Amino acid sequence: MSDIVTSALLRENFPESLFPDGYELIPDLKEIYELQLAYYEYKMLTSQELSENGAFFASVEGKPTRHFELCAGESLYLPEHSSGKRKSFFESNIFRTGYGTHGLFPYRGKFHPQMIKGIINIMGIKSGDTILDPMMGSGTVPVEASLMGIHSIGVDASPFCSFMAKTKVDALFMPLARVEKALNNSDKVFDYFSKKSHSPIKRNTKAKKFNSYESFREEESKYLTSENDSPSLESDETKLTHNLLLLTYLDSVGYAERSKRKSAKELFKGILQRYFFVCKKAQDAISKTGITLGKAQVSTGDARHLEIESESISGVLFSPPYSFAIDYIENDSFHLNFFDVDLSNLRESMIGLRGGRLLMDKYECYKADLGQSLKECARVLKHGCICSIVIGTNSSQLSKIFRVPKDEVQGLHELTAELGAATGLQLVKQIERSIHGMSNTMRKEYIVMLQKT
Repeated sequence: MSDIVTSALLRENFPESLFPDGYELIPDLKEIYELQLAYYEYKMLTSQELSENGAFFASVEGKPTRHFELCAGESLYLPEHSSGKRKSFFESNIFRTGYGTHGLFPYRGKFHPQMIKGIINIMGIKSGDTILDPMMGSGTVPVEASLMGIHSIGVDASPFCSFMAKTKVDALFMPLARVEKALNNSDKVFDYFSKKSHSPIKRNTKAKKFNSYESFREEESKYLTSENDSPSLESDETKLTHNLLLLTYLDSVGYAERSKRKSAKELFKGILQRYFFVCKKAQDAISKTGITLGKAQVSTGDARHLEIESESISGVLFSPPYSFAIDYIENDSFHLNFFDVDLSNLRESMIGLRGGRLLMDKYECYKADLGQSLKECARVLKHGCICSIVIGTNSSQLSKIFRVPKDEVQGLHELTAELGAATGLQLVKQIERSIHGMSNTMRKEYIVMLQKT
């Protein structure tokens, strides 16, 4: 190779050189899997589709993409007491997580929204189609699908997750006037909710019974947002505001329990300020970019027995709970008690938590439940469409179960492909990505894409 050619090659800016002029990748794209998804997006989407719903491009044909405009501006409103590390995290991840209403409530083990957008794109799901997440957790798929103009169905065994996901979806369009008023009277708003429940001293503290958004009562909307406030107790605005303030309260109580630095009441106003900022920024961006939101249907249910019509879904995307690494019931105990959930019954319906004390028992239940869930996904999925599963390796726990070295165990991603094949879902692609923040339990996870043939 001549010196001239070598010099020209070294001056190219990789990976941008993979794409034509005018196609600019978002800043800080560092992971190999992100580059893979960006490349597939470029190959599979038209320039207009890439501009409207692409996940990894800042500009297409020289014009800013919707994703860039959704993320542009201040990354997130953070209280003054926030650490420099926390502020740096949100600033560096503005294009991955800091947009839409994904920033409401810091739920453990949740998806990276930008990754979900990329997966949805390469699954071939278009505006107007319907996607299913049968284990939706904090609601990343319904929120992201809504922003893409895609309809969604989200199901989760946890009533708290259902409440959280619905609130995050509603926050994309709900009126914010009463939320803003609540900021000026935050202490009384906090007191209203604290009277409904004991503030937890430790995990598994029993909370008083509290009705969810599905059984909203007039008396529960009598919180104060100003001294002379007299809202219509039956209005949707009142109910939506109530739910957002309740989520803020639960967030503040959970944060106070973890950090021990400030009381929940001291934290409440700062978290509410952040929630208001997140919602307003999202709604302003939606209005500016002309997004027509997809419809999201969110409910509490069982992934093993879906109440969905056969062959009615254009794509399925989910992540089984990391229950070997995170006990979601223990982690969410106060929030679940707040909704008067029977924790022992929920444990018997949550994938990964069923079974006896022995790890082998839990594994066998996990395998059976995942297989049944994939069978249901295959039933509701249209022919030729794709079911994507994001799943960690869990090699440390599995090696203990089978008493073999880590590199000899069957990874959960391999098990997923095997169980999928038994239901008519054939492996078409597998993408590896590193897990950050859970390296003691899982170092890698895989995007496993199965097609109904």
